[in-house]
Amino acid sequence: MNTSWFARPNEKVNVRNELIGGLTTFLASMYIIVVNPSILSKTGMPFSGVLTATVLVSAFSSIAMGIYAKNPILLAPGMGLNAFFTYSVVLGMGVKWETALGAVFWSGVIFILLSVFNVRTYIVKAIPRQLRFAIAGGIGLFISLIGFENAHFIVHNPATILSFGSLNAITVTFALGLFITAVLVARRIRGALIIGIILTTIMAIPIGRFYGDATAFFGQATVVDWKGVFAHPDFSLVLHLNFIDSLRLAMWPVIFVFLFADMFDSLSTFIGVAEAGNLTDENGEPLNIKESLIVDAFSTAISGLLGTSSGTSYIESATGIEEGGRTGLMAIVAGLLFLPFMFFAPILSVIPALATAPALVLVGVFMMQPAVKINWHQYDDAIPAFLAMILIPFTYSITQGLIWGFLSWTFVKVLTGKSREISPMLWVIDAFSILALLLK
Repeated sequence: MNTSWFARPNEKVNVRNELIGGLTTFLASMYIIVVNPSILSKTGMPFSGVLTATVLVSAFSSIAMGIYAKNPILLAPGMGLNAFFTYSVVLGMGVKWETALGAVFWSGVIFILLSVFNVRTYIVKAIPRQLRFAIAGGIGLFISLIGFENAHFIVHNPATILSFGSLNAITVTFALGLFITAVLVARRIRGALIIGIILTTIMAIPIGRFYGDATAFFGQATVVDWKGVFAHPDFSLVLHLNFIDSLRLAMWPVIFVFLFADMFDSLSTFIGVAEAGNLTDENGEPLNIKESLIVDAFSTAISGLLGTSSGTSYIESATGIEEGGRTGLMAIVAGLLFLPFMFFAPILSVIPALATAPALVLVGVFMMQPAVKINWHQYDDAIPAFLAMILIPFTYSITQGLIWGFLSWTFVKVLTGKSREISPMLWVIDAFSILALLLK
């Protein structure tokens, strides 16, 4: 097989691992096909139109990542970015969704320029190695928290902020799925995460039918439901953005927030996944970083054109990398798997978030490995690294973890007489970090 179009030079390709990795990543990320439309439809955008746009952005962007950047990274409309689009920009500021789509597009154009001229690559290189290790660990904790939350194993508690949900059919099924998947992973069974997802889905079928009830958690008595097979694609949102109004002066802060949040979400994903998967060069830099960032920028631009919030790199890519995916073939496989669901989206409802939750929790284990490289005995390194790592899950925002990691690194280094360890680009990043906090 000619692997030059999806693998880096002299890189050995295990096709089986890449296929399993692509399938695993897709299964861990496919929730976005339904979740993204459910969020954006609150703006008045048609659910079916957003679903079609979500599938197209995910497929085209991931395939482009595999072919052009040759990295095992899936892209799709980002969680958090879609919430900002809906609740802050459209519902909060009263901006029409057509104008908000225009802001997404223009932020993508700026991304492309920054990426082509290597500015984003310089930003990556300006991030201290100790913070990179922390970012990987923080993202791992964040993914695990999402998994526990999806299973309602961890829930909000007004008295303690977070607490254990309760011992019920849902949490017991999740725990069994987690333990079984953990054993499969520990025994290094190929496809362990996929097997775990399938087995957890099967174990969840009786909930609401023979025992337990899921109404309080998922709005329906049963967890696993068959909702049909076929649904027609809806292209009504394609090119339905407002190019002109989105460039008004009042929209510039919105474009900046889209730009900043997406940029640092994608940068942190590249860094975290590269560190966890050992996808770095001899200098410790993520492989093909410039090409990867250009694809990420392309994903954002086409998101506005096709009718959804910003596309970005997905931290769930770590699930496929853990299964052995190392090349662009994994991203291509994951991207291709999205396309059929432009027509068969109802099939995805068979696999609930409860079933993918164990895989997400275990990804946290895989991504915590770089944390051992943090110099915990050197406190001017350890304290900023710890803040970056712990604030990512605690603020439920990768961007906030990065911002406070950068600012604390600079503050501590300056006041301990080590300002020479702060690069000029990091000072620029600090300035934009403060601006992002003020505009939030």
